[in-house]
Amino acid sequence: MTAPHLEAPLDEALDQARAVADAVLFEGYVLYPYRASSAKNRMRWQFGVLVPPACTADNGEHAEQRTDLLLEPRSGDRLDAELRFLHVRRRTVERLEPDGSYTDVPGLELPDRVLVPWDEGHEERIRLHAPLAELTGEQAHTRTVTFDLPPGTEHEPVLDEEGRTLGRLVRRRGRLSGEIRPYVEQLPGPYRLSRLTVTVRNTVDAPPPAHGGSRDDALPHSMIGAHLLLAVEGGRFLSMTDPPEWARPAVAGLRNENTWPVLAGPADREDVVLSSPIILEDHPALADESPGPLYDATEIDEILSLRTAALTDHEKREARGTDARAAEVIDLVDTMPEAVRERLHGAIRGLREVTGEEETGGPTSGLTLPEGSGHPWWDPQQDPEAADAPSTVSIDGEAVGAGSRVVLAPGFRRTDAQDAFLRGCRATVEAVVADLDGEVHLAVVLDDDPGNDIRRQQGRFLYFKPDEVTPLREEEP
Repeated sequence: MTAPHLEAPLDEALDQARAVADAVLFEGYVLYPYRASSAKNRMRWQFGVLVPPACTADNGEHAEQRTDLLLEPRSGDRLDAELRFLHVRRRTVERLEPDGSYTDVPGLELPDRVLVPWDEGHEERIRLHAPLAELTGEQAHTRTVTFDLPPGTEHEPVLDEEGRTLGRLVRRRGRLSGEIRPYVEQLPGPYRLSRLTVTVRNTVDAPPPAHGGSRDDALPHSMIGAHLLLAVEGGRFLSMTDPPEWARPAVAGLRNENTWPVLAGPADREDVVLSSPIILEDHPALADESPGPLYDATEIDEILSLRTAALTDHEKREARGTDARAAEVIDLVDTMPEAVRERLHGAIRGLREVTGEEETGGPTSGLTLPEGSGHPWWDPQQDPEAADAPSTVSIDGEAVGAGSRVVLAPGFRRTDAQDAFLRGCRATVEAVVADLDGEVHLAVVLDDDPGNDIRRQQGRFLYFKPDEVTPLREEEP
């Protein structure tokens, strides 16, 4: 099914969301130095990989992702959804022989590029448009969208400067089928609140890899970088990371699997969601300074641009022959004006109010790090202008301070993804510190961290609020 044309305001919000979704789709697509011969480019497709159900046990990937959201329909009466992913096209290189036949070769050298075998990603979009009223109850199954992308082979001739055929590129794609299953359930309570669940599943009946088979076997039949764009014009999605207080119990009951939904589009819009295979904040946006996609995961535009500019001519030719998008990166860097390069060096996103007070040199002025003390590089206890911090804090009736052993129990209120992995771990308190706002924190090291000595020397501790730890009683197993 294809959604009809949306009205201009929602179109603009979706366009901004798609710009971020493009970065998600191609995150890690081709990594610096953008050559197929690079070791890290032989293990690609890191995010949002949905493999055939028969292949899930062999490579740790999943066949399904589930998005759970809270929705206030208000005047919105229809759901517009767009599933986007990459479909692998496995490219080989063949040389034309004198007798007219073709032979597989490891590469073909051309004046401007070196063509080598490579897995290309072809963007696919599957759209759904359905009235919300038809996504409830037993009738919801009738709105399931199924798709089937058949296998195929394509040939592209490789010509020399005089137009003579030197060989050809052969692109093969595997069969890929799947489904999008939306469901809306109105939740009990005084608020007109619904739970929207959208499940995306790979349904292709591909055989499991043979004994000793690799993840590579499943990729031609997989959805790569799979993510959803969802819109309810006239309705309102609730933030999953910062919901209204009254909606927190309902948010706690949601179940998102292999995806992370966030509000998308401009900051004043709440009718568009990007359900992403990587963690994002609400209303993510691309940096204005970025001159174009560089594809390298967690990219730093300035460093990547400078290092790409330093590649040799042969390395650039190989990068251009690796992938069309890699060729665009090389051309982007080679033609980048100096003024654009300067913009990559740093940007100020916000300025504090100028009070006219004389500059004092900051909280670190005059402070020294006692040798072997293990204190953080900025120690509020040594800063006369910092808020006073107690040497101990009371937790569950026990005084907790330096040397106390605790169990980490970070909650969901302000915990990031890394802290969540530490829930239940045992730690030792190194110091009780206060920040400039007077908030008290516990500086801790994990008991089973082999790098504790280095952390203590450098003062690189983990910090938790007192209500995020519980005292460890020695008799506890």
